Amino acid sequence: MIGDEDVLDATDEPVERSERTRFHRKRDVLVAALIGVAALVGGLLLWQSSDLRATTSETADSPMTSPARPTTFPPSLAEVWRAKSSATPEPVTVGPAVVTGDNTDTGGEVAGRDPMTGEVRWRYSRDLPLCTVSSAWQLALAVFAKTDNLLPDDDRRKAGGCSEVTALWPETGQRGRPARPDEQRDSPYLGTRNSDAQLGTRLLSDGTYVTTTGSSLLTTWRSDLVLTMEYGRIGAIQNPDKQPRNGCEYGTVSVVTGKIAVVERCPTDPGDRLTVYKATGEDDSEKPVVVASVVVGRGAKVVAMSEQCRLDAAKPDEVQQCTAVALPDPNRLVLLNEKGEQVRSYPLELAAGDLRGDPADHTMSVNRVTGAVYWHTGSRTIALSMDDLRPLWTVENALGPGTAFAGKILVPVTGGIAVLNPATGERVATTPVDRGGHDGEVTMSALGPMVYEQRGDTLVALR
Repeated sequence: MIGDEDVLDATDEPVERSERTRFHRKRDVLVAALIGVAALVGGLLLWQSSDLRATTSETADSPMTSPARPTTFPPSLAEVWRAKSSATPEPVTVGPAVVTGDNTDTGGEVAGRDPMTGEVRWRYSRDLPLCTVSSAWQLALAVFAKTDNLLPDDDRRKAGGCSEVTALWPETGQRGRPARPDEQRDSPYLGTRNSDAQLGTRLLSDGTYVTTTGSSLLTTWRSDLVLTMEYGRIGAIQNPDKQPRNGCEYGTVSVVTGKIAVVERCPTDPGDRLTVYKATGEDDSEKPVVVASVVVGRGAKVVAMSEQCRLDAAKPDEVQQCTAVALPDPNRLVLLNEKGEQVRSYPLELAAGDLRGDPADHTMSVNRVTGAVYWHTGSRTIALSMDDLRPLWTVENALGPGTAFAGKILVPVTGGIAVLNPATGERVATTPVDRGGHDGEVTMSALGPMVYEQRGDTLVALR
């Protein structure tokens, strides 16, 4: 019986074990070593060619804070600091930071600077050319160019484009927006996406969406950088009827909340066409929803849009979206309602070349602050009312659209800055500024007590 007996008798001979164990032979050890070396080399090669190795992200040691706003205008302004910033078409002041962007021999670099001193508090760089830097959703947006792809040689995107988009939190420079204490996220938001924006693009924000400009393609993203709409020549069209027109080239672009206006030049039209379409499709469709599309005349340029136009004197409380378009011969500003119907026209006294050709970035030089749109025509700045986009007043010999500061409007002029009453355009003062021979366009912004001028590829801080 088994009860009182050992199952294995102690007198049994022990089981003979094989003398060969795993990795016992020298050959096995050598093979394992070779596999390990191969894995290490492969990982090193992958790392050397990866985006991780090609990216440098240096965040701030502590969050930056915004300086206090001034209550009165200072008696003078003088240069405090300057920095190279070839990728910013206008000064980028977002949150507590002034953000600059420039290209070096090794790629593009974005830097978050102390607004008072210009000290670099954080930086983000890639081994790719930097297309442009802007801001939206309280974030800094950097767009890098890529040329490497597997597209066939006859694909129009083969030459590459401004396809890598990165969102940076301005307080620290980290990628993406940090989660709020009570926020639940299904997946991490890394703040980076790929897009199909064209080279030379400009980013236009309406507060809810960002749209990229281009000569044949416009793309729109929402705040998590997910694409919501493509308009124009998109790659690998599955449904050739998705786009309303084919073969068109685009002039200027403007945006207002949830809508985009673009001047189209199509081979079958007798003149330039103004099209307004929505930033998103219906029921998540990729097909653009066109609000209005009308031929307006040759040489058209869309200047601005407003969503609060009061166009009917009999109904002063009724507001609607309207669009202002500049037309030459004779120079005039035409106002169209949300149906694309012309409702008003205003004559413009401009220099001979002000409406000649399209801007390289497909955007008229405008700034929207303090209830008005300030439009730099090339020779002067015109203030347009947000109530109906009518011209209010004009500054002669202006160099840019200007900005708001300490309750006044500042407009760069030859030799200085004009300080204006925003309601009337009356010149309160002129502050001398030495721009060292720079006679091109000057765009402006302000943060705290600082005024910033973008002069070509240089950002200059004044106080």
